[in-house]
Amino acid sequence: MTIAKVIVDVPSQNTNRPFDYGIPPQFSGVVQPGVRVIIPFGPRKIMGYVVSLTDKSDFDKIKDIVDVLDITPILTTELLQIGKWLSNQTLSFYISCLQVMLPQVLKAKYRKELWKTTEEALPEELALVFAGRDVMDYEEFEQSEVTYQKLRKFVDEGWIDVHYEVKSRETRRTTSMIESNKDIIELEESLVDLPKQANKQRVIVEHFLEYEQPVPKKQLLTTLNTTAAALKPLIEKGILREYKQEILRDPYGHRSFERTQPFPLTAEQQTAIEPVLATIERKEHDVFLLHGVTGSGKTEVYLQSIQRVIDDEQEAIMLVPEIALTPQMVERFKGRFGSNVAVLHSALSAGEKYDEWRKIQRKEVQVVVGARSAIFAPFTNIGIIIIDEEHESSYKQEDRTRYHARDVAVERGKIHSCPIILGSATPALETYARAVKGNYHLLTLSKRMNDATMPKAELIDMRDELHDGNRSMFSRVLKEKIEDRIAKGEQVVLFLNRRGYATFVMCRDCGHVKECPHCDIALTYHRRQERLKCHYCSHEEPMPNQCPECESKTIRYFGTGTQKVEEALQQLIPEARVIRMDVDTTRRKGAHERLLNQFGEKQADVLLGTQMIAKGLDFGNVTLVGVLAADSLLNLPDFRASEKTFQLLTQVSGRAGRHNLPGEVIVQTYTPEHYSIQLSSEYNYEAFFAEEMKLRKAFRYPPYYFLTLFTVSHPNQLKVQEVTQKIVQFMRQKLTDEADVLGPTPSALTRINDRYRYQCMVKYKKEPEQRKLVQRILHYYEDEMKQENGLQITVDFQPYQLM
Repeated sequence: MTIAKVIVDVPSQNTNRPFDYGIPPQFSGVVQPGVRVIIPFGPRKIMGYVVSLTDKSDFDKIKDIVDVLDITPILTTELLQIGKWLSNQTLSFYISCLQVMLPQVLKAKYRKELWKTTEEALPEELALVFAGRDVMDYEEFEQSEVTYQKLRKFVDEGWIDVHYEVKSRETRRTTSMIESNKDIIELEESLVDLPKQANKQRVIVEHFLEYEQPVPKKQLLTTLNTTAAALKPLIEKGILREYKQEILRDPYGHRSFERTQPFPLTAEQQTAIEPVLATIERKEHDVFLLHGVTGSGKTEVYLQSIQRVIDDEQEAIMLVPEIALTPQMVERFKGRFGSNVAVLHSALSAGEKYDEWRKIQRKEVQVVVGARSAIFAPFTNIGIIIIDEEHESSYKQEDRTRYHARDVAVERGKIHSCPIILGSATPALETYARAVKGNYHLLTLSKRMNDATMPKAELIDMRDELHDGNRSMFSRVLKEKIEDRIAKGEQVVLFLNRRGYATFVMCRDCGHVKECPHCDIALTYHRRQERLKCHYCSHEEPMPNQCPECESKTIRYFGTGTQKVEEALQQLIPEARVIRMDVDTTRRKGAHERLLNQFGEKQADVLLGTQMIAKGLDFGNVTLVGVLAADSLLNLPDFRASEKTFQLLTQVSGRAGRHNLPGEVIVQTYTPEHYSIQLSSEYNYEAFFAEEMKLRKAFRYPPYYFLTLFTVSHPNQLKVQEVTQKIVQFMRQKLTDEADVLGPTPSALTRINDRYRYQCMVKYKKEPEQRKLVQRILHYYEDEMKQENGLQITVDFQPYQLM
């Protein structure tokens, strides 16, 4: 008897292992590793994933699988293996690791349908079941005589397909099609038989006499300027036939992409690409760090490496940070590889994501371009994985399965024996340190394409501006330069590290700052709605007219938000046409693309925005970049603050002078002497790396040490302190003397959503027992973590968020 080992959809410590289930005869051959099944678990029926098959069980009595959800496996054997590895690496539940790999649609509640996928006559057995329909309910099929094995054969041969209908939410788009149900002679006869006054019906039948192919109902009615009422009697009489047809949503279907040809490579690019191509030829795994200044043509190296992989009939995964997944980026890939590309990112609807994912699963494409989760694309023959802007923190998932896409890429690279390229103008310190040490292979592009020079950067000390009586947020130099560019018809990008109108609201008499009632953080003022909002728990309230403490009327906003900058700019330079891009203006689907297109078509002089404009944008007419409040990141309690500042400033500066016009950068700061600001204005990554590494070594931070961060939260503050204290004591006793255990300490944001948060941190070089110890802690507190509103302990082995 074959037995399926199933991971059940119950995320808890006790169920974090495979359970044995029998496979009833009707499902034999259909149940395979990677399919989802419905199984009895205790008193209820739940979903699970089959991870392997075996022929013996350690238990005498085992229950049987109730139903099979997939006819073809949705997870490949390799992804099941990656899931297991990820679960050990991040100490997450195996089930959560499998869920993270799939599109949302496959995790929801749904009913199944069988769809006919061909215009040909179905094999007799199927034709009987379908009885002339194109879509039938799966449950109805189960009542029929056809076995699951036969069904699987029909699916494999391409006669039919299994579809998921999510809780009445449409996951597939269909359209009503109309076609003639009779041959030409019968059609002509029915035309004669139509009543004299039925003019509209006559027009419809004449259309089908002239054109024989099926036509979408909507199009038919519009073209013939008629109504559904005229169509109905023709369908009832059987002259015409109406059926549903699926249209795969193509998020970019309305656009035609001009095909582009590979550019001849520069000598530097040629030197960089050769070792990569050699590795592809030899089918070997290696990790390359492509360190190239902004605008040095890294994308062309990626595209040509991918082309080589496609020529070898293999597949390629290309990751870009969420905010750099601009239409420009997609255009480059679609232009080069046409419809051989699937695109996955968060701006797509659940249905669009599912359709793109199915293209990959059905082997209809060889390239996937996407944000973090695209690293789990269900390819089976990967030839290269590329991570662009590899230093981006958005490659790290910050909840449940805390994986880093870079680690998953390297692991998949080992399995597929293929190269990994990590590209960046400002690599993460850890990555660059590995390259210097020789663990990774360093490739360098030090020059911009067509020998364009890096934009000249000028630091403006805002303290001097204040001394000279300039209280505005624009230095005199920046104001003059913006005016000069507008006069010349050139464009400007202004970058601000914030969103909202002002950061907080304070009373000038008593100093009271309006805080969120549920979190320890000041509320942010949003001008358009005249409201105060908490960016952590979504609490909001109207802007008060007077101070709630001392009832004074002098309540004012402080800080700078994008809205405020926009207003100040309009007052200062009224002729400037400004486009503002931040979280608030890009909420609606497609807004991002629309605003960038407007800027690209020169409908505005200034693009003002937050982090989302720092990357991947390429506008030839931008000759000035202004950075306001360059040091706002430096003051955060985070050991990576200087690194993040250096990276951001370098990235933003790279938006200027990318084509023929020379560019210039103005950086406004209150600490121009800080090494990260100083060196970013000189584009000197090597010097920054040397300086930062000295500090990291002195303070025992990565890459010299590893970190593990525990965050404990609970509505009762004493409880949180007590649990964190116990964790610290336990870790101090059990780890070697080499390890540093710091804490407990209140988190930088001590209270979020009425839950108190405490942290402790382990700094270590080598602690082979650490994961087992963490597992013991999680086991010990499992009951308290299950309770309603109970204790939460999160463990992050690669913390990027220390707040």
